[in-house]
Amino acid sequence: MTTAALGSAGAWTTAAQAQATTAGKPVILVLGDSLSAEYGLKRGEGWVPLLEKRLVQQKIAATVVNASISGDTSSGGRARFPALLTQHKPGYVVVELGANDALRGLPLANTEDNLLQITKAAQAAGAKVLIVGIQVPPNYGGDYTRRFEAVFSKVASATKAALVPFLLKGVADAPDAISLFQADRIHPTAVAQPQLLDNVWPELRKLLPK
Repeated sequence: MTTAALGSAGAWTTAAQAQATTAGKPVILVLGDSLSAEYGLKRGEGWVPLLEKRLVQQKIAATVVNASISGDTSSGGRARFPALLTQHKPGYVVVELGANDALRGLPLANTEDNLLQITKAAQAAGAKVLIVGIQVPPNYGGDYTRRFEAVFSKVASATKAALVPFLLKGVADAPDAISLFQADRIHPTAVAQPQLLDNVWPELRKLLPK
């Protein structure tokens, strides 16, 4: 992983997002980093816009707001989250943050606290929360790898939030994993994005209206 690779793309917005709070549909807010911000992809290829399409296909009335910013850390997400809550009033919040914390060697206690406070703030505002976990490569060391992975489940357990253990399951651990990543070997290709959505969808669907 490199900071440059994770930090060179920004959040994207659409007219639909701007109208989200007035469309009369519940809002699904995705608070993430480059893995959700379509880094290195054409607009519309990432798992978040694919989520929008799936909602339409399954006739689930909801508006997706992608508030993901490449390079963002859990502290960055925590800092901007109150304004996002006020602006979009989401009924559901998908939190996909933490990879850049590991990349920068930030204390795991800080990451855990940031994710905890984001989740609590969302729940206090009446939103249901889905925490999306990430794992770091083995070269970070076995102990760190295990403790980092545990952060997400600890926060989910403490807040009774829903959990996706590993966003890149079926991609990073696939037999042909290299072919599913961009040249930086960090960000999944467009071909891999449906798998990311398939990892998120089962837990998110449980939160949505039947």
